Amino acid sequence: MDSLGLTLNKCSTALTRYTFPFHEHKCDIPDNGVYLLFQKGEAINGYDRIVRVGTHNGDKQLYSRLTQHFSNMNKNRSIFRKNIGRAFLAKLNDPYIKTWEIDTTSRSNKIMYSTVIDKEKEGEIENKISNYIQADFSFSVFEIKNISDRLNWEQKIASTIAQSHDIPPSSVWLGNYSPKSKIRSSGLWQVNQLNGRTIDPNELEFLLKLWNNR
Repeated sequence: MDSLGLTLNKCSTALTRYTFPFHEHKCDIPDNGVYLLFQKGEAINGYDRIVRVGTHNGDKQLYSRLTQHFSNMNKNRSIFRKNIGRAFLAKLNDPYIKTWEIDTTSRSNKIMYSTVIDKEKEGEIENKISNYIQADFSFSVFEIKNISDRLNWEQKIASTIAQSHDIPPSSVWLGNYSPKSKIRSSGLWQVNQLNGRTIDPNELEFLLKLWNNR
């Protein structure tokens, strides 16, 4: 019998898939919801494998959050981008990975680490990340208006996939080089929301109806 995680991957085909650039589809993307990311070359039993589950905190910020991941060259605003950069640097055994961890969002950190941050190198890494995401990733979304419900579904879907042992990443998946063991073991580009309660059969039925009737 398939795991619930594998069932989620199969049934996600009912959702509309978007690729970059997606600005022409802005009106089709709900204001509030949950997104599922897929990646070229990552499939299981002929179905594209979900490689990240995410949402947003602010109201009506789903499109903005997706833009932060795909377009905004600022890893401090997107942990997804930061994790990809970590994997790129780890694959090359680049010692700059220690500096990559620094968050320079605050003015105090910008001043404190001004002599450490290599702006040119960071720009090169950010550009490499953007090219990688824009070329290799696609996404689907489904509407969930209430923030607590969004966070609940994000956690349960991610946990269900992470705790299923029949959805392994491919041998060439960049995430295999991640310094984060949870990314390597889960096959997901995230480290949070992986060890919580998984979806039960009734919740799965509700979710699949939501996906098929959107």
